[in-house]
Amino acid sequence: MTALTADQIARVKATVPVLAEHGTTITKHFYKRMFAHHPELKNLFNQTHQQSGNQPETLARAVYAYAANIDNLGALGPAVSRIANKHASLNIRPEHYPIVGRHLLGAIVDVLGDAVDQPTLDAWEVAYGQLANIFVGTEAKLYQGAAWSGFRPFKVARKHVESDEITSFYLTPADGTAACGFEPGQYVSVTRFVDKLGVDQPRQYSLSDAPHGKWLRISVKREDGREDAAPGHVSNLLHAGVEEGTIVHVSAPMGDFTLDRKKTTPVVLMSGGVGVTPMTSMLSTLLADGSERSVTFVHACRNSRVHAFREWLNETVASHPNLKRVVFYEAVDAGDRKGIDYDFEGRLDVAQIADRIIVPDADYYICGPVPFMRAQRDGLTALGVDAARIHTEVFGSGAVE
Repeated sequence: MTALTADQIARVKATVPVLAEHGTTITKHFYKRMFAHHPELKNLFNQTHQQSGNQPETLARAVYAYAANIDNLGALGPAVSRIANKHASLNIRPEHYPIVGRHLLGAIVDVLGDAVDQPTLDAWEVAYGQLANIFVGTEAKLYQGAAWSGFRPFKVARKHVESDEITSFYLTPADGTAACGFEPGQYVSVTRFVDKLGVDQPRQYSLSDAPHGKWLRISVKREDGREDAAPGHVSNLLHAGVEEGTIVHVSAPMGDFTLDRKKTTPVVLMSGGVGVTPMTSMLSTLLADGSERSVTFVHACRNSRVHAFREWLNETVASHPNLKRVVFYEAVDAGDRKGIDYDFEGRLDVAQIADRIIVPDADYYICGPVPFMRAQRDGLTALGVDAARIHTEVFGSGAVE
């Protein structure tokens, strides 16, 4: 690998203001350009995020961050780990990186024209090669440790409605072998062919049960769509078109948002909406391990109609003295029972429950919509929690930072 010279590092850093101004324009053009030359790659990318602009904006932020930290790549370590796990879950391989690099540099030329000179382009070519090698090396280790390569056929052994919006799918290997192990908090990619788009589409779903070898369970929220967001292609196909006995194709478990099972210190699991799924896996695993750790399960949703795993959580709390729960309903229904279905009305406010969740040496695991996670992280930090003890998970094209 060719090393960046001091002049090339300076040239890359000098493009930071340009990327701040034109980054999204460049990345939108990049995707359009790449898909025109390689339409087969549409199978690897969430086309809904392409159409909404979320994916180009995310890539623009990533390119900007890389340029800004080109002389301090250690600062990108957590982001590299998270992105590499997503890539490995989607089966992105070394041969894809030259294609991306060629069209990313081509998009820079197409958008900026004479505003970027050849030495700067040469510097970016070397910088991209450096970044690609980092990802290829990181992903090679993930593939080496994976339970299988690519997408493997699984049968839907059971389908269970958890709430008005969330349904669980119990997946067993189609060849009859045992389900693989995984770390609680990890996810798999499930791919389905979307007629409307004419391509396969992968989506990532957290595993929502303990790793016990019987099945892999995913619990999927049906995305009905809103004024600012289209309906979810794959979630609707799973809810309406996938029944028990159906074969789906699944990637090996990936993800670095995982419970540290070696610790004995307290755990606070915090979720919003469908973010409850990795938390049920973490809690189920602690129970299966016979852990005596103090656990507080904090969940926020709209009301009981969309409160997945409600009965399971209540029964689990009742039978485990080391487990406590705190539930917030934002819009309480007439039949919702305080103290049984929920504990507080309104949005989750960590300051309101500080006496229940601020525990010495506790680790805090948070999953939910990005604004929800930001609010909980900022609230915990304001209450004196060390940032190193706050762990968050992000799907799609969001970012907590």
